[in-house]
Amino acid sequence: MTSPKIKILAISGSTRSNSSNFKILKYISNCLESKFEIEIFENLESLPHFNPDLDTENPPKEISIFRNKIINADGVIICTPEYVFSLPGSLKNALEWCVSTTVFSNKNTGLITASASGEMGHEQLLLIMKTLEAKFDEQTQLLIQGVRGKVNDEGKIVSEGTASALQNFIKNFESRFL
Repeated sequence: MTSPKIKILAISGSTRSNSSNFKILKYISNCLESKFEIEIFENLESLPHFNPDLDTENPPKEISIFRNKIINADGVIICTPEYVFSLPGSLKNALEWCVSTTVFSNKNTGLITASASGEMGHEQLLLIMKTLEAKFDEQTQLLIQGVRGKVNDEGKIVSEGTASALQNFIKNFESRFL
């Protein structure tokens, strides 16, 4: 009998369909599919705006579903663009719904910011995930600058340096579970 695959929840910080961030998560998913079961969560826009008054024992249904996906995953990978030197509002909103919980506490997490520049967005992502007590380090985070020239329309990584960096990220993330 084979052991169940390790479950990974991959969250795209972009709400754009077929974004570079989604393509990167799909690439990672394809690389890890033999050992991991990866679900790419693409419904950030369906989550209600964070409201502390609704963050009770019975939060909105969409929030319960989102939090349970994190709880039931063995690990999480977030790949996000940077919008106006920050995280996209939809991703920040989703993460704000997790602040009052322990869903990310000590959860193996991989963090990728893939954008034109991305430095400030990546810095904010690291700070927020540290606040949420997610488990990550230098080897399980990656900043991909100039992403549009590094991933083509079909999702192929066309930059050797980026492909190498992603393979390194994948190897380091995978090693947290094996």
